[in-house]
Amino acid sequence: MKTQTNTNIQYCPQAAVRYAKVLYELNISKEAIQKAKDIFTEVPQLNDVFVNPTIREEQKLRVIDQVFPEEIRNFLKVTCQNQRMDLIGDIFVSYDRYCDEQNRVLNAVLTCVEPPSEVQLKEMKAFLCRKYNAVEANIEIRTDHALLGGFVLTAGSDEYDWSLKGRLNRLEQKLTWR
Repeated sequence: MKTQTNTNIQYCPQAAVRYAKVLYELNISKEAIQKAKDIFTEVPQLNDVFVNPTIREEQKLRVIDQVFPEEIRNFLKVTCQNQRMDLIGDIFVSYDRYCDEQNRVLNAVLTCVEPPSEVQLKEMKAFLCRKYNAVEANIEIRTDHALLGGFVLTAGSDEYDWSLKGRLNRLEQKLTWR
């Protein structure tokens, strides 16, 4: 059963999406971008430094020069000068999504009681690739015993609910509408 849903969609501000597209168009190596992400993850205080209005811009730009790979410094400096460093996490999330979009990679979530076999997982990926004209499908597997059995597959805003709980709910709705 297919339904529309907005679950599992992380909202990113439009400005973050625009910055992500610029980052993509700059053709900065994935290694440099990943290194910058890792630095922000490993040293979360950096984010506080970049969004702190009491720290002079010159100091922030020096930190960028000292800490980040050369390839990504100009992008970070412009982001800092435009006072958008508070969006850096969202920019990286949007960048990853945009890269997947450009490369026709679909990300989906499979919620189930028991993880699928390799064959089942392969068939689900093939279904998603055909359905969404994707070159590749990545499926994140989550377990939820409340489903009672079966699975719920979510791709974008589409949800395919083949769980026992979902079937029971649909049966209950049919019976109560009579």
